[in-house]
Amino acid sequence: MKPGKLSLYLQLIRWNRPAGWLLLLWPTLSALWVASHGFPGWHLVTVFTLGTFLMRSAGCCVNDVADREFDRHVKRTAQRPVTTGALSVKQALALGAALALLSFSLVLTTNAATIAWSFAALAVTLAYPYAKRYVAMPQAVLGVAFSFGIPMAFAAVQSRVPPLAWVLLLGNLFWVIAYDTEYAMVDRDDDLLIGMKTSAITLGRFDVAGVMLSYLIFISIWAFALYGRAHSAIFSIAIGLALLQALWHGWLIRKRERDDCFKAFRLNHWLGFTVFAGIALSYWGQ
Repeated sequence: MKPGKLSLYLQLIRWNRPAGWLLLLWPTLSALWVASHGFPGWHLVTVFTLGTFLMRSAGCCVNDVADREFDRHVKRTAQRPVTTGALSVKQALALGAALALLSFSLVLTTNAATIAWSFAALAVTLAYPYAKRYVAMPQAVLGVAFSFGIPMAFAAVQSRVPPLAWVLLLGNLFWVIAYDTEYAMVDRDDDLLIGMKTSAITLGRFDVAGVMLSYLIFISIWAFALYGRAHSAIFSIAIGLALLQALWHGWLIRKRERDDCFKAFRLNHWLGFTVFAGIALSYWGQ
């Protein structure tokens, strides 16, 4: 493969923007630790870390193909490889399929329950790019897609998906709504012109309030759901730090300026890491 072509493929999967796949990784690893009541073993950590990266990259390929006609009208996305024609639709889909198959090969090393749930995760991933055309809050669809690592983590450890997994998925869905609304606020003017549906447009002048309420619901659900499981002072401190980060993001987006909204979005993976670290350290301390 020519160096120039390799660079285009790396742009396609957002290689230089790790925040995207880290947003999927931290809640997935958190679920692994909770399901295992501590360290889940290197095999599952490796499978879910690599699988998260591969599936997020595959999702980028599908998303850019689905949005290629819209992206040319959005300042932030106009230079994406598929949008400019530097990579063809066939090339992007071929890479996406290859990455998804690699991820599935990792899932095959787990158990039947995880394999079964992986098909549901794939279906939601494929549906999201088209939800933006028909659903007033497509961020909710993305929230399900970005949270599916949670039930899969429980399935991999326990061969079942208990109610706790769905509660954590619900909470995480609100976190995704929070940070992806911040992301949508960056493109709101362009999205209004091209007729794209986003939570930033749907919420209108209540966008900042919606983001902050979503943060509060996410943190509250996870705190109450894990009370008595990850019950050390470390977890409580982590929840407090997560709240402070959410407040900081609210301060950043209060004026709805593009750069500040994008900065708030990019920093969210630190909030996710904080919650994960609190969970992991609390189990380590028991």
